[in-house]
Amino acid sequence: MLMINEMRKFGAPGSGNIFVQPVDAHDMELMDSETEYVKEISGRSDFCILAVPVSDWNSDLTPWKAAPVFGKQGFGDGASQTLKTLLDKINPESRCFICGYSLAGLFALWTAYRTDAFAGSVAVSPSVWYPDWISYAESNTVQVPAIYLSLGDREDRARNPVMASVGDAIRRQHEICISAGINTTLEWNPGNHFADSDRRLAKGISWMLRQMC
Repeated sequence: MLMINEMRKFGAPGSGNIFVQPVDAHDMELMDSETEYVKEISGRSDFCILAVPVSDWNSDLTPWKAAPVFGKQGFGDGASQTLKTLLDKINPESRCFICGYSLAGLFALWTAYRTDAFAGSVAVSPSVWYPDWISYAESNTVQVPAIYLSLGDREDRARNPVMASVGDAIRRQHEICISAGINTTLEWNPGNHFADSDRRLAKGISWMLRQMC
């Protein structure tokens, strides 16, 4: 469930460039540094990051049910309801983007296939290893004009064979976007999945600001 009442704005609250970012508690702790990194990398301050806390990461951000890949908790199909809730809160007069890290990155990417309400999708270290994701991406149509993709250069060295497929999957996702004529890039960052999430997100937001704003 999205905790709409606990949404927080970072950056310039009155900006017309809004980046909607589903977050967990760890992400929220890094929002100030993420915001400062965006200013540093982009040289701009005309943006607002709307951090939306998510209570059930494995259910609220995933598009269909799937068996556990790590640990004992499986995945749900709450992404559709999450997207509906977000769309109900978006100011139609603003230029809105969807962004996220890990499963939230997958959600941001899935959202790009589901609605044209966003001006772009920033999918940072997205969980494109998710069961049947690439098949979905190959058989559906992107509805946003720009997609930023990135991954850590050690993420495909995971011991879990499903998660280790992320490198090939992100390359295929990038090819799909290129073939569809989407303004896109795939950036590789040093480190594993858990390194520098705030700076990686800032790099993606900065790219989107340069391309679309």
